[in-house]
Amino acid sequence: MLMASLSDIGLAAAINILSAFTFLLAFAVLRIQPINDRVYFPKWYLKGLRSSPLQAGLFVSKFVNLDFKSYARFLSWMPAALQMPEPELIDHAGLDSAVYLRIYLLGLKIFVPIAFLAFSVMVPVNWTNSTLERSNLTYSQIDKLSISNIPTGSNRFWTHLVMAYAFTFWTCYILKREYQIVATMRLHFLASERRRPDQFTVLVRNVPPDPDESVSELVEHFFLVNHPDHYLTHQVVHNAKKLSSLVSKKKKTQNWLDYYELKYSRNQSTRPFKKTGFLGLWGDRVDAIDFYTDEINRLSKEIELEKDKVMKNPKYIMPAAFVSFRTRWGAAVCAQTQQSRNPTVWLTEWAPEPRDVYWDNMAIPYVSLTIRRLIVAVAFFFLTFFFMIPIAFVQSLANIEGIEKAVPFLKPFIEIKVIKAFIQGFLPGIALKIFLIFLPSILMIMSKFEGFISTSSLERRAATRYYIFQFINVFLGSIITGTAFQQLDKFLHQSANEIPITIGVSIPMKATFFITYIMVDGWAGCAGEILRLKPLIFYHLKNFFLVKTEKDREEAMDPGTFGFNTGEPQIQLYFLLGLVYAVVTPFLLPYIIVFFGLAYVVYRHQIINVYNQEYESAAAFWPDIHGRIIFALVISQLLLMGLLSTKEAANSTPLLITLPVLTIAFHLYCKGRYEPAFIKHPLQEAMMKDTLERAREPNFNLKEFLQNAYIHPVFKGDDDSDSEVMSEKWEEQEPVVVQTKRQSRRNTPLPSKHSGSLSP
Repeated sequence: MLMASLSDIGLAAAINILSAFTFLLAFAVLRIQPINDRVYFPKWYLKGLRSSPLQAGLFVSKFVNLDFKSYARFLSWMPAALQMPEPELIDHAGLDSAVYLRIYLLGLKIFVPIAFLAFSVMVPVNWTNSTLERSNLTYSQIDKLSISNIPTGSNRFWTHLVMAYAFTFWTCYILKREYQIVATMRLHFLASERRRPDQFTVLVRNVPPDPDESVSELVEHFFLVNHPDHYLTHQVVHNAKKLSSLVSKKKKTQNWLDYYELKYSRNQSTRPFKKTGFLGLWGDRVDAIDFYTDEINRLSKEIELEKDKVMKNPKYIMPAAFVSFRTRWGAAVCAQTQQSRNPTVWLTEWAPEPRDVYWDNMAIPYVSLTIRRLIVAVAFFFLTFFFMIPIAFVQSLANIEGIEKAVPFLKPFIEIKVIKAFIQGFLPGIALKIFLIFLPSILMIMSKFEGFISTSSLERRAATRYYIFQFINVFLGSIITGTAFQQLDKFLHQSANEIPITIGVSIPMKATFFITYIMVDGWAGCAGEILRLKPLIFYHLKNFFLVKTEKDREEAMDPGTFGFNTGEPQIQLYFLLGLVYAVVTPFLLPYIIVFFGLAYVVYRHQIINVYNQEYESAAAFWPDIHGRIIFALVISQLLLMGLLSTKEAANSTPLLITLPVLTIAFHLYCKGRYEPAFIKHPLQEAMMKDTLERAREPNFNLKEFLQNAYIHPVFKGDDDSDSEVMSEKWEEQEPVVVQTKRQSRRNTPLPSKHSGSLSP
């Protein structure tokens, strides 16, 4: 395959830099316009620390910034994003956001020293050979900087071996240090954090059926008997999926009613009309305001009936409950121990924080989870491997040779230098991005089908699958199936021992593609993220057509989150590319370093000013980060081993075998030393915090604090008054004394008034 020259790569880089700079310049101008203030600073509005600049000043200045000096400081947001210290950032945005930013810093800590060492030692070793010049192969200046320029059987391969060891040891050192820092940050965060419902609550699943008692009574008696000194209250789980659907439908209908009422208030000469058919394209022509008012009244009645049914009908009660304890220590003991001699019932785990609960999946029976996960595993397997076919086809067309072969009459036009650089610099990366645009949504649907009960676990599972998909289709797929299906067929039918050799040989030839992909996906992607073009357009559309109150305007802001399920797999792909190409083609490393540096500044700005994280998991995702970087390190070692085996480096290749072994041993050490801090809660820490709180607030009413924490959101109402009414309903249904109806087991030794069951 004819590869791009160094000048073509430089031109492609210039095009990508120009596009990224254009996005950043547009952002710098748009962010200082008063009319866009809620789009680019929504987090401060949600915290109540920023007021709208539209409320004062001249009419024009309410919409356009007339301070021309501020335009000269268009890059002032960069130093401003770096000024907030990390402890303040944790208080402002949470530990999840602060640790997520550390992933970008981790990339800089790993690759900046590696790039310095590679360009100081390996690039001269590769460049000072004339292997490619004496060959009949077509090569580029980039190839002269890579391992491809080393002659077969040369002793210079010892340099690459030593560098592989140096890069591995440095990466492992940084990983261990970072794991230790994040684990300490997590423990400190949990110890210093204010009181939260999930610290006192466990989720109990697979409650065994009992013919004599309801689920609520059964849960209450079980925990009064087995945790008599620590059990406080519980809330059974209801199947409110239909009720949630009705509430959501009512909200959408209310938006349409607001739109037509606002439209009528602006022009009262004519009443707005709509058609009742599909998408308003056909059907009876009716008064829009009356139609949606009637719809809301009908839905309100249905919602009240469904609420009553969910609260009183035993069929809507799931064999699960949120059980709260008087102390963190009691909750930690319950969450981390087996409750029954039968290990398949009374299953306990830490409850997610209330914001993190994914309520739709709480209605899924526990016994069906295994079958659901098996179905999703099979579906993901076929999705991953059949996706390689369209990617191979697009990649075969998204290069100079493929286009000239498909449309030969365009060859003179394509050979123009600027057009050629555009195709090589943009088309392959954009083609790949288009195919991946719907993938995160598909993977999130799969995770929801599996039945995970928290948003954080849904995002972590989707991120894992997205990374696997990118490894197979973006990394391996781009290397093996870049130009022809014949190579894919060869890859699928060769023995497992030959796979590292095949991939290893192909890696140097694909450096150009991955450089363009990093520039398109990484550089331009970061600039596009900070521009927030989609939220900007949608905010102004909602503001014009729907917004009537400040609450409406707040809902229209859509601050979003940093998107762990999509952002983290992208970062991990760059870790993989950097570690694989560090020894093979070091020329790729500066592009990765630019990405990590730019992304750190961009996402720090977004986390400070924009994103409103939906949950707080206290950096529970860090073991996944560590494990995937270790995986990338092992893959880079295996592929280097396969590449050197084709270079007749018989003396140096066997020494590489120890590297994966040492790396895996290091991973197991870190897993045993630091991972427990992310999956278990130390009883010592729990007791210490309980003791401090009892001393500081001896009269705190914990039961009242936990009373409504795990009630389904649809029961809480849209405002405080509704919430109070629902709370009163639950309290009215709370039994003062519940005597056991079971004859085969001993009675509960304590009166039920101590339990405070919140269930009907």
